[in-house]
Amino acid sequence: MSGSKEEDRKGSSEWREFFWNPRTHELLGRTATSWGLILLFYLVFYLFLAGMFTLTMYVMLLTLDDYKPTWQDRLATPGMMIRPKGDQLEITFSVSSTETWDGFVDNLNSFLAPYNDSDQAQSNDNCPPDQYFIQEDSGEVRNNPKRSCQFNRTMLEECSGISDRFYGYSRGQPCVLLKLNRVIGLLPGKDGQSPYITCGAKREDSDKIGPLAYFPPNGTFNLMYYPYYGRRAQVNYTQPLVAVKFLNASLNTDINVECKVTSNTLADGGERDKFAGRVSFKLRINDN
Repeated sequence: MSGSKEEDRKGSSEWREFFWNPRTHELLGRTATSWGLILLFYLVFYLFLAGMFTLTMYVMLLTLDDYKPTWQDRLATPGMMIRPKGDQLEITFSVSSTETWDGFVDNLNSFLAPYNDSDQAQSNDNCPPDQYFIQEDSGEVRNNPKRSCQFNRTMLEECSGISDRFYGYSRGQPCVLLKLNRVIGLLPGKDGQSPYITCGAKREDSDKIGPLAYFPPNGTFNLMYYPYYGRRAQVNYTQPLVAVKFLNASLNTDINVECKVTSNTLADGGERDKFAGRVSFKLRINDN
């Protein structure tokens, strides 16, 4: 029994001596000099790592351009989006129930506000159509901010929200706006031929979609709105739009619609990327 107590006291004494040895002045088995050298080593080591990281970031930032991406990895054909935004690319409403399409009208009004003719005339240029609006820099001299061409709301005619403030939704002839995603330096046509939009129903719904009307005429994205130089270089840039109006779509049924861009320079997305240069959405117009 006494031997067991003696061993416990001996073990406790050894542990206390390991933590702090008053004879050798060692803390956790090391002297103050040893601890100082270790801390100095790690201080120098981490300062060196921080310096290397800072130098690497500084050199990398020197290679970046504030106005144009140094490296641009993108698809050959940009994606496309629609307005108004519905849930999961669905536009469903009832003609006689205004609350089902009020949100679509408000969405279009907000989206088209910067396209008002007065705002466009104040901030953008009236450019000659069917040719690129090239604004190159002169060597190291930046040609910034770059100017942009006017896209007036009235160009959307029946889908502008001016002659019909409900965009056709109150009559069961809804307007849907389409835009290509912005890609810096994109040249979407040649020989004066602008890219254009065509819409149609999927095969199983081909007899439901009815006739369509496009605004501007022929559903074109005029070449004068290209190339795009980036948000910082071209602060007033306004994306061109195409509006498609469904004049006599079937009621009370789902219509799967696909719109795509056709151009003599943009490649078809094909099976590799089904969303390149096209967008699919579901339209349903109810009459009660």
